[in-house]
Amino acid sequence: MIDAVLLESLSVAALVVVLVCAVVRPFRWPEAAFAVPAAGIVVAAGGIPIAEVREEAARLGPVIGFLAAVLVLARLCDDEGLFRACGTWMARWSRRRPHRLLGAVFALASLITAVLSLDATVVLLTPVVFATAARMGARPRPHVYAGAHLSNTASLLLPVSNLTNLLAFTATGLTFTRFALLMTLPWLAAIAVEYAVFRRFFAAELNAPSDPTGADEPTELPLFALVTVAATLAGFIVASALGIDPAWAAAAGAAVMAVRALARRHTTPAAIVRSADVPFLAFVLALGVVVRAVVDNGLGQALGNVLPDGTTLPALLGIAALAALLANLISNLPAVLALVPLAAPSGPGAILAVLLGVNIGPNLTYAGSLATLLWRRIAHHHDHDVRLKEFTLLGLLTVPLALLASTLALWASLKIMGE
Repeated sequence: MIDAVLLESLSVAALVVVLVCAVVRPFRWPEAAFAVPAAGIVVAAGGIPIAEVREEAARLGPVIGFLAAVLVLARLCDDEGLFRACGTWMARWSRRRPHRLLGAVFALASLITAVLSLDATVVLLTPVVFATAARMGARPRPHVYAGAHLSNTASLLLPVSNLTNLLAFTATGLTFTRFALLMTLPWLAAIAVEYAVFRRFFAAELNAPSDPTGADEPTELPLFALVTVAATLAGFIVASALGIDPAWAAAAGAAVMAVRALARRHTTPAAIVRSADVPFLAFVLALGVVVRAVVDNGLGQALGNVLPDGTTLPALLGIAALAALLANLISNLPAVLALVPLAAPSGPGAILAVLLGVNIGPNLTYAGSLATLLWRRIAHHHDHDVRLKEFTLLGLLTVPLALLASTLALWASLKIMGE
């Protein structure tokens, strides 16, 4: 049997390889191509017992199922024209004024991230923002950066808004509605800070005159998709109240959209399976196994020694700051997997503070979240130069202020609601 030091080194090395390959994507292979073998090596070496692998798979299973259903639902809503309709609304509401377009992007990106998860904002809304800015003749930078930031920051509101929230939701012991109520003030505070900084940081681009290149395209509002999304959101609330996993509500919404699309021959079974992004689901499971091995072989004890106890304001600030730092060091998914079990004894407030850190913190660096990495690839695909210096400076201006404001708001919410 390999000794403890070697197991710890092997687990850390496996995590580093998985994260680096997720960022670099050698040979353009999917993240799972590196994560699954890394998890296999860690298990084979004894870094994590088979019983704990089964336990981790059972814990992550509903989360992965939910993620697959939401990805399918978002893609089918896009096929119905929901995001094209969003682009038309943004162009009309902005009245050819870039600063109004920024407000529209903030509103839509925040709503879409909260309801359909951050992946929908990054993958489906970002191309629409590029197209809308081009049609208006506006400079795209402020609006495209807004989508990136809000895909992280605006994912605080609901348990279903981010994979990090789903991973932590069960440990909080809260209902869907209680979670949303406690996170409403932090969500609003963080978005308000982001908007204020963006208006100042991009003042030159937002005040520049626009040069429209064409008329707004008429787009029919996809009522069926809107009603299905609204019903799915209501289903999350009802399912939580009845003690049913939200994954079933997401699966029902995706099934309704899929049946309609297949009946109208707007999609195929193969396209639906592709939209579930099975390789990414495998990556999430493998990453969970690797992180569990790292935590069990030393990281958990190290973090436990520095993680503040309790839910006083200083403790919440310390937890959020540590979570943000860890998210930028090892990415947000491993950070939440490592910190939630340690924060759980202090109660739901401490876990929510972890979520503030792992959801807002990733706006500081590219590697903070997979969503940011995906956004960068989409931006490059649209020939938009994403500058590291500019991205980091914007993060330095927004992340500390947003973390402070949202943590103060969380502390106030906990006091008001008696948690």
